Amino acid sequence: MRVSTELQGKREVILFAYHRVDVDELNVWIEKDGTISLYLGGSSKGVRFNLPPLNLLTHLCFTWSSSTGLTAAWMNGQRTIYQRYRKGHTIRPGGTVMLGQDYDKVSDKFDAEQSFVGEITDVNLWDEVLTAKEIKGLYSHNTVKVPNVIDWRTAEFDKYGTVKVIQEDV
Repeated sequence: MRVSTELQGKREVILFAYHRVDVDELNVWIEKDGTISLYLGGSSKGVRFNLPPLNLLTHLCFTWSSSTGLTAAWMNGQRTIYQRYRKGHTIRPGGTVMLGQDYDKVSDKFDAEQSFVGEITDVNLWDEVLTAKEIKGLYSHNTVKVPNVIDWRTAEFDKYGTVKVIQEDV
């Protein structure tokens, strides 16, 4: 994804949530201390990355391998150190993706204090770990592998709240 926000350090902010009826399967948060965390399978312990502020439109990518547990964050084509997280875990299909809001409860109300304020674009998801070359290509606006789970170019979205869609030439 490409993302930008001025909220970092002011409160928790959710960027991405994939939720099934019974559990959050995959969440990406900006924590109050500014770290960016990835949570899998409803775990209250995520893997945290110390990244620079996202106050300019930033290419942000996460990789995680179930077979090894190796997890990394990529910012503008540069990788963090690998961390081991949730080796052997499986993300189950059949959920719903939300950008900029968390599923605290299955209802039509959301927590405004967790909502994202900023810009999000180019959200893509694969069911495999991309190579360093592929991630660097995405950062450079070169799609080297068509996304097979979420493809920003063809995905359909429902918008809630004060979402504004801006069409810009890159």
